Amino acid sequence: MTYSDTLKWMFQQLPMYQRTGKVAYKADLSNTVLLVNYLQNPENSFKSIHVAGTNGKGSTSHMMASILQEAGYKVGLYTSPHLKDFRERIKINGIMIPKRRVSSFITKNKSFFELHQLSFFEMTVGLAFDYFSKEKVDIAIIEVGLGGRLDSTNVIKPEVSVITNIGLDHTQFLGNTHKEVATEKAGIIKNDIPVVIGETTSETLPVFTSIAAGKKAPLIRAEIKRIEFYPCELKGNYQFANQRTARAALKQLDVDVFNISEENIKKGLKDVVKNTGLMGRWQVLNQVPKVICDTAHNKEGLSIVLKQLQETPHKDLHIVLGFVNDKDVANVLKLFPKNASYYFCEPKIPRAMKVEDLFLLTKNSGLSGKKFKTVKGAYRAALKSSSTEDLIFIGGSTFVVAEVV
Repeated sequence: MTYSDTLKWMFQQLPMYQRTGKVAYKADLSNTVLLVNYLQNPENSFKSIHVAGTNGKGSTSHMMASILQEAGYKVGLYTSPHLKDFRERIKINGIMIPKRRVSSFITKNKSFFELHQLSFFEMTVGLAFDYFSKEKVDIAIIEVGLGGRLDSTNVIKPEVSVITNIGLDHTQFLGNTHKEVATEKAGIIKNDIPVVIGETTSETLPVFTSIAAGKKAPLIRAEIKRIEFYPCELKGNYQFANQRTARAALKQLDVDVFNISEENIKKGLKDVVKNTGLMGRWQVLNQVPKVICDTAHNKEGLSIVLKQLQETPHKDLHIVLGFVNDKDVANVLKLFPKNASYYFCEPKIPRAMKVEDLFLLTKNSGLSGKKFKTVKGAYRAALKSSSTEDLIFIGGSTFVVAEVV
């Protein structure tokens, strides 16, 4: 199969969660266990760091990968979803997996995948583990796809587990309270393996403390660590918490195996985008007028981003906004400023909230603007309406951002 044929086939086997939502979710590890056994357990041949959490997983993972690269290690990085290219999910030292490796892996194992009806995500996890094993990475940063306890990545035994924070997202799978969500995320905590928690609340801390104690896993609270923050290529205000979490996690690595200097940390943070290719986190797309995009898509993430938007110097604010249809959009819209001009749109995925439905919801939120069938159409209109001193923000969904970066 060609690379394009391979991707098309993968997307069609069982629907890709990021595109179609709930119908693609498989809350079961049996297929993943079957798969890694079939592949001769490649996940056991490299060291790893496992990263879960509601917000900040991607940024924290990329920071750690960049720092480890600067320290001279061969670093695998598995993240999701991708923005432009499927291969963004699987990288070694910032370089995407070659197309031929994707095609050959699927072609070789296609009959097994079909026989056991593996999902897109399960196949992709298997591909990543197999690739990292064969390329003999020194360590791999593995980001959880959704939740933790039942996520396909949760077959690894990492050097350290990381949970960035807890918010109410994917509630149809993970629960409707912070305690329930924390319990699912805490499913990545392993016996005797240290776990770093980025941020806690009075509701989530007892969950983490209890589960870690039950598994004799040392618990490290990054939020109470006092550090000197170093300049970072990722500019969002929320990156301070992610930097603290990333650095606390790396301190848990065996110093006899991983020698990371302060200079490696500084350089890794300064060049995290250059080293890893991360996109869509408070990314400045244009200077005049200033255009900023961000993939924040839930209440907790958007609250921080919108606060920083208001603090960013500008004359008028223009917001290009679209969502997916399984979010609590009505409540999220309450966070947005009423004194901005809005350009409502829908990303090109089946899971997108129709712009007509979004437009109706905005009537109750006091937001005024126009509707556009496409993200690019909305962006063009925002550019046309903006003066040189204005600020344009593009967001609401990872998939909105993916169409403009």
